[in-house]
Amino acid sequence: MNLLIQNNYLHSDLGQCACAVGRNGLTRNKVEGDHKTPIGEFKFEKIYYRADKLGDMNFNLPSKAISKIDGWCDDPKSKLYNQFIQFPFDASAETLYRSDDLYDVLCVINYNTYPTVPGKGSAIFLHICKPNLEGTEGCVAIEKKNIIELVKRIDSDTKIIIKP
Repeated sequence: MNLLIQNNYLHSDLGQCACAVGRNGLTRNKVEGDHKTPIGEFKFEKIYYRADKLGDMNFNLPSKAISKIDGWCDDPKSKLYNQFIQFPFDASAETLYRSDDLYDVLCVINYNTYPTVPGKGSAIFLHICKPNLEGTEGCVAIEKKNIIELVKRIDSDTKIIIKP
């Protein structure tokens, strides 16, 4: 199964659903903090989820239940830039254990991962959207009911294709 992101819709074998992308649109030249979603074809690396909210889940990709100390480094000066980290952490990082539902389940999109280029963007995920599909920091976001069905089917062969 592949996912196509185009014109604010996610298309898959399950049909189509509205999605949010970066609040400043899409780009072929992503930079940290530009609030744009990278254009291209990517795979998924890992799924993180809130077992305390969703219970135990089974996936076709490596997964990890999110704990209160889990985060993702967004500091281009860090050797751990664009990687999973645990707090306490000396560099800038966002927390994965959020008080809202946005990261109850998230899929890491393999953007700027092998190799990681400092400043080219970090923490590009498929995750749960904000109300009214408000634009993201650079991720792709869909409604919770839709992502719950999708994550059960995503595997190592799944591609996410983000088109203008």
